[in-house]
Amino acid sequence: MSAQLDQLTAQAANDPDTLETKEWLEALEAVIEFEGTDRAHYLLERLVDLARRRGAHIPFSSNTAYVNTIPAHLEAHCPGNLEYEERLRSWMRWNAMAMVVKANRVDGDLGGHISSFASLANMLGIGFNHFWHAPTEDHGGDLLYIQGHSSPGIYARAFLEGRLSEEQLLNFRQEVDGHGLSSYPHPKLMPDFWQFPTVSMGLGPIMAIYQARFLKYLEARGIAKTDNRKVWVFCGDGEMDEPESMGAIGMAAREKLDNLVMVVNCNLQRLDGPVRGNGKIIQELEADFRGAGWNVVKVIWGPGWDALLAKDKDGILQRVMMETVDGEYQNYKAKDGAYVRKHFFGKHPELLKMVANMTDDDIWRLTRGGHDPHKIYAAFKNAQENKGTPTVLLVKTVKGFGMGKSGEARNTAHQTKKLDDEAIREMRDRFAIPIPDDKLPEIPFFKPADDAPEMKYLHERRQALGGYLPQRRQQADEKLAVPPLATFKAVTDPTAAGREISTTQAYVRTLTTLLKDQSLGQRIVPILVDESRTFGMEGLFRQIGIFNQEGQLYEPVDKDQVMYYREDKAGQILQEGINEAGGMCSWIAAATSYSTNNRVMIPFYTYYSMFGLQRVGDLAWLAGDIRARGFLMAGTAGRTTLNGEGLQHEDGHSHIFAASIPTCVPYDPTYAHEVAVIIQDGLHRMVEKQEDVFYYITIMNENYEQPGLKEGQQEGIIKGMYLLQEGDKSAKQRVQLMGSGTILRESVFAAELLKNDWGVAADVWSCPSLTLLARDGQDAERWNLTHPLDAPRVPYVTQLLQGSEGPIVATTDYMRLFAEQIRAYVPSGRTYKVLGTDGFGRSDTRAKLREFFEVNRYYITVAALKSLAEEGKIDAKVVADAIAKYGIDPNKPNPVTQ
Repeated sequence: MSAQLDQLTAQAANDPDTLETKEWLEALEAVIEFEGTDRAHYLLERLVDLARRRGAHIPFSSNTAYVNTIPAHLEAHCPGNLEYEERLRSWMRWNAMAMVVKANRVDGDLGGHISSFASLANMLGIGFNHFWHAPTEDHGGDLLYIQGHSSPGIYARAFLEGRLSEEQLLNFRQEVDGHGLSSYPHPKLMPDFWQFPTVSMGLGPIMAIYQARFLKYLEARGIAKTDNRKVWVFCGDGEMDEPESMGAIGMAAREKLDNLVMVVNCNLQRLDGPVRGNGKIIQELEADFRGAGWNVVKVIWGPGWDALLAKDKDGILQRVMMETVDGEYQNYKAKDGAYVRKHFFGKHPELLKMVANMTDDDIWRLTRGGHDPHKIYAAFKNAQENKGTPTVLLVKTVKGFGMGKSGEARNTAHQTKKLDDEAIREMRDRFAIPIPDDKLPEIPFFKPADDAPEMKYLHERRQALGGYLPQRRQQADEKLAVPPLATFKAVTDPTAAGREISTTQAYVRTLTTLLKDQSLGQRIVPILVDESRTFGMEGLFRQIGIFNQEGQLYEPVDKDQVMYYREDKAGQILQEGINEAGGMCSWIAAATSYSTNNRVMIPFYTYYSMFGLQRVGDLAWLAGDIRARGFLMAGTAGRTTLNGEGLQHEDGHSHIFAASIPTCVPYDPTYAHEVAVIIQDGLHRMVEKQEDVFYYITIMNENYEQPGLKEGQQEGIIKGMYLLQEGDKSAKQRVQLMGSGTILRESVFAAELLKNDWGVAADVWSCPSLTLLARDGQDAERWNLTHPLDAPRVPYVTQLLQGSEGPIVATTDYMRLFAEQIRAYVPSGRTYKVLGTDGFGRSDTRAKLREFFEVNRYYITVAALKSLAEEGKIDAKVVADAIAKYGIDPNKPNPVTQ
């Protein structure tokens, strides 16, 4: 103890009274030894508080010294057979390398990554062997967000476990024929293996945070036991530059997510070069996480450094460690022991004396903490046992560890996917892989006999932890009954004469009905991002409460109102604040609960349409990969429906984004009965049939009378199109008007103008999903291409329109591209004209916006007449007369360019 005190005392170079300093330090040591660290922390906090209150300026620092957080004498000792584990890791390293190199010798453009797993191997090995539980009756299983680029190492482990075949390894990144392995963790492509996608980079950390909170939510509401489960997320230090990686760390601390462990693999470099060449990424991240309230554990140095640090009486070594920037540390591991002696220890004469009795090889064997199983185990144990806060482990490693001159610590390491024969031989020798020289050119996979002691150990460790990981459940065991459509009669019936409601109100009524349902009510997860009052959903506050682990510690200012703000420990609403990415991550956690928790949950995430898919498009795409099931409810949708808000609020393109996601089922309903039919169908598919799809439904805040569901319309609503109203059969001229959302009603009004002003009959078609019509057409088109001898299939939209007469005009509140999707499936020879809202939105009334974007009833009428004129059925002068009659400026600038 005295040696440590001497060292601490000596560190203050300008100390005017070293004796007094030593007395204070001795007193602190005594408190720690006899009363514990908590008491010492309390006393120090009191001292700092007193000093500040007396006027002393004490700058805040959230950083600690550039050494391991856990002192060597307090490290938990790894109980495993480290010889076996080292050999197993070596074989996995080899097989991971072989998998990537073999694939690229077949086709040099397949890609793959060797270096990421090389730096992570020890950490993953310790986790798999000692910490991570598979799902069992007694344990729900730990959730692993694996760093995407390390997938070859995970496959290599599963190969040794017998879960993957050699044929699958030989088809790494070659999936089309059905025998390969996906490039990264993709549940869509490997549905019984990967738990979560973790690419694009940055999505893993933010998803893991909200996943950990969702486990707390399930426990608090009594739906599943989750208190013994952990969420582990692995990410790279370069990945922490992504805003999503760090964006929710404050929430994790605020919510006391002690079931969350983030492991940052700090190998100091990314694709192009060092992460912080002139700085220290570990120190930077420590300050960020510690300042946010996390338990921060740094694992920087391996055991060889412990003895050197113990000799560091004057703190010179620690000072040089702190002053050395990451670019230098990267350089040291790309060179050799002699270089490290000269350029690191050579920074101070005392350091050179410290290593005078060490050879260059001894110096080279001074490892980083991330490559020592004991250091890693101690850090993992700390994270496992920590209570009250989330934990981040900042683990220093070498990128490409074991790859030698071919990539170890070099800027090219991330992209290395091809190794020459000499590099392969060096790796074989370094990790003692029992493959003879004459077999090396083949780069064979290595797998010992099943009865080898190491293999027995491998299986024993996983059996002790409940089974193998990663693994994924494809279906929930439980079966929930979905209420029949008749349950929503209040929504599907027509509104009373003179009474008007919006589709948003229809949605809220549908949701309220579901919340009362005996089977599904408790499984509904309303997710909101500070827009409840916008959508008329504030009544849910009192009804079901807002989830908060601490309950409500204050009296809400609106307590005297019927719909006051109410937080509750068992609240059902997830209120994410002004945070669309967080809302989407909560939705994904709930939408995959059938897999992660064996509990079917039904999330409804409601948000401003413009702030949804445009803002979190990468997460929406990931939702398809992760096989999410739930509802995305996009409110005040369309370019012209949101009065007065302007360019950044008016959505005319979200349905284009939605159409790009194969598992997304998008709808743009106009009427309340359509909303109810669509939601009931979604419940049937996602809950009863457990299909891996999710629904995107746009809803509007415009009030109007609702016609109600009529017999025979249900099928068309689900498929995407049905005849809403038929025009006068006796008319000489006829047109077909199609639309969706609020603009469909402009088509209805246009039908009246065509009839009353021009004697033209118009059939009006409601098209709740032009995208589904397009997909159906594409499916029929593909079938016909590949089955030339069979009777051709006719797309659904073609079937509906081929019996109709006249030109077709489709109008929506979205870009023209939205309705253009079905042009190929319009019956041949028919005119098809599309109106849409291309261009930037702007502030004004609905009527003025629809005039500006040329999608109102007058433009629809003119478009119909122009189409008739083009077909030679009426004189072009009629079109000119209509333009004049409706006051349309023919020289008005194109709204796309304005």
